[in-house]
Amino acid sequence: MALIREIRFRQVLRPLKTTFATAMGKKRVMRSVLVTASTDSGTEGAGEVPTSAAFKSETIGAICRVLKEAAGRVVGKEVDGWASLVAGLRAYFPRARMTLSGLETALFRAAVAERGVSEHLCWGGRTQRIETDITLPALRDSALLAQWTDRAVRQGFTAYKLKATGRAERDLEAVALVYGLLKRTSGSFTMRIDGNQGYTRDAFLAFADALQKSRYEIELFEQPLHKDDFDGLAYIKERSPAPIILDESVAGVEDAQRVVDNNLGDGINVKIAKSGIGESMQIIEMARRHHMKLMAGCMIETMVGLSAAIFMASGSGAFDFVDLDAVHFLYGRNVYPGIEREGRAFIVRSTP
Repeated sequence: MALIREIRFRQVLRPLKTTFATAMGKKRVMRSVLVTASTDSGTEGAGEVPTSAAFKSETIGAICRVLKEAAGRVVGKEVDGWASLVAGLRAYFPRARMTLSGLETALFRAAVAERGVSEHLCWGGRTQRIETDITLPALRDSALLAQWTDRAVRQGFTAYKLKATGRAERDLEAVALVYGLLKRTSGSFTMRIDGNQGYTRDAFLAFADALQKSRYEIELFEQPLHKDDFDGLAYIKERSPAPIILDESVAGVEDAQRVVDNNLGDGINVKIAKSGIGESMQIIEMARRHHMKLMAGCMIETMVGLSAAIFMASGSGAFDFVDLDAVHFLYGRNVYPGIEREGRAFIVRSTP
């Protein structure tokens, strides 16, 4: 069996095409750490650790410190044991969720390369083509929001996820602007709203009611309340006019089990960046067993990290909603072996 020979990592910083603004904050550049795991037989695997307002303690410095120490704990071990290695690291570094997910992706890919199979087939190889939505940031400047929306229309998108601020009046204005623009310039389209934990229980229900009265058709609401407001989530789940999809409330398997046990939402946004490979697999299976909706999501990350989510979504064929649009916020070609881009679509090959 191949042994892990080395763990390397480096910081990446790239400007964004537009400000990525949410109820949790905003960013104008992408900062992440790329991780490479190599074996003594010469195979390698790559992963990525993005930074996010949802995981504030995982700064670039903190990520690098954990990766350095984690490397000392895995070098010399069999790469096929990636799952148990990561489980041990998660127990030792409980606050380094995204850091270890990026390392896990690198180890998983190195193990897959050792077996000579494709990542796509490891997830099931069920579909070759998936289509993503496009995020519309919570931009204060209505002209910039209209400009970004118009750009997405011209690129052929049909599903739009508007970031809310948690301030109903402002959010209703943004919905009206975007909805009106899409009605005039687009064919059929769907709109989703991502609250990023910005609303309280009653404020969200009032906002949802105002949307209904204005006859805005909303396909889903993503994480409208604080991630730990379990009573509130259970309450709005039974009263929301559209499905509630949970993102920040579910970082791992234990969180997903809590959602199932307490009926906190209609679906889960699965992100390899936060849950890693093994726990994402378990969350998908859990959601399927309990007939919950599934969304494939991402952070603002390069194709190194995004590709793992693309292989997950296309290979498993399990997802009702695909939100893998990070690449559309970055300049450059943004390519990854085995994946081709066609507008809003990703075309995936199963060959190693």
